[in-house]
Amino acid sequence: MDNFFAHAWENLVGRIDGPLSFRLVLQPIMATIFAVRAGMQDARTGRPPYGWAVLTDHANRPELLRDAWKGVGRVFIFAVVMDVIYQVIVFRWIHPVGALIVAFFLAGVPYLVLRGPVNRLMRRRRVEEHLT
Repeated sequence: MDNFFAHAWENLVGRIDGPLSFRLVLQPIMATIFAVRAGMQDARTGRPPYGWAVLTDHANRPELLRDAWKGVGRVFIFAVVMDVIYQVIVFRWIHPVGALIVAFFLAGVPYLVLRGPVNRLMRRRRVEEHLT
């Protein structure tokens, strides 16, 4: 098992300076753009911060996850495709689990981390505008 994680880490680090390395910047930027848009929409509609709602609102969790997929799904799929192309170029083999892990870190994590705070910032800004 330790060997698996060591190999996975080595492959992830090796992607930094390999071919198609621009995707390591492009995909998080795209996920950030989609997260900001979704967070602003959440603030306009009065929804709670996304991450907190997913963790605590068991009844609406499937709907919240579908909404997230609509927001970041294309970026995630693009991340998987780009990583598969990278794997074919470098390894001459496709590691599907590796592609999914890389896509999750490049697209999913930035989206999940930023959507809720953007919502909070926009709601706080709205409250401050109403007070002045």
